[in-house]
Amino acid sequence: MEKNTLWAIILSTIVLVGFMTAQTILFPNSFKQPAHSTSQTSQSTAAEAAESAEEDGVLPVLAESSEESAEENLTEETYTITTNKVKVTFTNRGGDVIGYELLEHKDTETGKGVEMADNISATNRAFSLSLGKASGSIVNDIFNARVIDDYTIGFFRNFTVTNSDGSKGTFTLVKTYSFKPDDYVFKLDVTVDGGEGFSRLNVGDAAYTLRTSPQIGPHFDRKVDRYENRTFVSYNGEKAKKIILGTNQYKTYEKPWNWAGLGGKYFIILTNPANPSAMAQSVGYSSQTEVNDYANAQVFMTRLPVDGEKTTDSYYVYVGPRSEKELKKYNVAANNSWGLESKHYNESLQTSGILNWLETILKFVMELLYKIIPNWGVSIIILTAILKFAMFPLTAKSAKGTLKMQQLSPRMQEVQAKYKDNPQKMQQETAKLYKEIGYNPMTGCLPLLFQFVILWAMYNLFNNYFEFRGASFIPGWIPDLSRGDNVKTLSFSLPLLGNHIRLLPVIYVISQLLFGKITGNGGTTAASANQGQMKMMMYGMPLIFFFIFYNAPAGLLLYWTVSNVIQLGQQLVINKTMKAKIAAEIPAKSVKSAKSGKKHR
Repeated sequence: MEKNTLWAIILSTIVLVGFMTAQTILFPNSFKQPAHSTSQTSQSTAAEAAESAEEDGVLPVLAESSEESAEENLTEETYTITTNKVKVTFTNRGGDVIGYELLEHKDTETGKGVEMADNISATNRAFSLSLGKASGSIVNDIFNARVIDDYTIGFFRNFTVTNSDGSKGTFTLVKTYSFKPDDYVFKLDVTVDGGEGFSRLNVGDAAYTLRTSPQIGPHFDRKVDRYENRTFVSYNGEKAKKIILGTNQYKTYEKPWNWAGLGGKYFIILTNPANPSAMAQSVGYSSQTEVNDYANAQVFMTRLPVDGEKTTDSYYVYVGPRSEKELKKYNVAANNSWGLESKHYNESLQTSGILNWLETILKFVMELLYKIIPNWGVSIIILTAILKFAMFPLTAKSAKGTLKMQQLSPRMQEVQAKYKDNPQKMQQETAKLYKEIGYNPMTGCLPLLFQFVILWAMYNLFNNYFEFRGASFIPGWIPDLSRGDNVKTLSFSLPLLGNHIRLLPVIYVISQLLFGKITGNGGTTAASANQGQMKMMMYGMPLIFFFIFYNAPAGLLLYWTVSNVIQLGQQLVINKTMKAKIAAEIPAKSVKSAKSGKKHR
């Protein structure tokens, strides 16, 4: 390392430490942290920047507050902007966001608007900047603030950099937040305005890193909320990538992206640089635990080094519901206040993958029903009935085949006993019996397969459909279709179940067991291994599913339970109308087959 460079690092660090030490003495009550935290953070920024620069073979560029300004006399203050959609609270420490309340969407736990700037701490705030890469500490200096109008606020502060030749340069760092009265998107402008002696801002091959909020609301407990997660989302102009966050980790997504963000089941933050080419190709996402054992869910976007006298980067940031209705607005300029178009924010929605087309159809029908009867629970019941009656021909064919097999059970036992030592012959004779009664084993699988496909699409739809959030079906029992029903809340938790007594899972299990009982009593059946497995499926699986889906969204269980009840009624009709007919058909064919066998002899 050159001698001048070494002295530049030493002198810059001394100035930085000296200033920050003075600041902590003057302002000991800085934003929820001990008096020494600001100094430690700034020292860390300088050290990490120098270390990163040395590793990359690049001369270090360190930033510190300008000594020529009177900014040392600033005190920390908070500011608020309120629109029809959000209430945002800022601090002039770093010009960051410390509160972001969605006014139209209430948190059931707190009764207030959903808080999208969650898990804020002294070292991690929403939309803060760190000079250089994501590993650097956030800019923690107190900025000047300027309220421009009711929906616009700016923060600025002068900094000094040490250039590669050892000379000093100054620049002004500006953050400007702009809102619209009726829009979930705000615009963040980050300006690096070079002053005297400024050549470039490059800290370890990066100018700065912008981060989203440490966590989003409502409060997410991974151990309790089994049907929710936190997901990193990015879009490259053609398709979206979704990655469920693990536990206590920092990872990097190394592929091109146009926008990136972090979503929960019902709410999401998406950050869209106006000039994606100015950003580093990789974007980081974190689920590290920093405060009170509560994991973060945060995205880090790094800006490439800045050259020139003045550079302004604009970011359009969506903070709001993960709702198709809201997200699709940014595909057509006339539908949003910013005139944004073809952004495809709706690609961030959770879908069932290859079954997305089916999910779209089901959603369309359900929304049509809701327009007629404005109750989502009723819409689910009617949609379920439509599906079950539309599938009735397949169900009847499958049930008819099952009844035939039950009537044929004695002959099947004879074949199995006669050819127990000759599996190939047993298979041939079994095939002959199937052909004789006109039974195709696949006809029994098709309805089950179709039901599984429907169930999968329904599961994703009901588990993520934003309109179900807070939608009441029966007040006092099912007040929210996005959560489990609730008869009573206990003061303690039951193993595998939690602290809520729910009725809907019980009704589901009873309906499923009754269905198994009816389908299993259609005739005398062989006590074969296959039939034993079928009994396990019909009686054991519902009990297993009871525990698995006990805390499932009420909308999903409502569909499943109503489906079982309707299918139960259909099975009773099938048993009554077809059983006698089948009993008459099979003996006639058996006699014909026996006579044919005597002639051949």
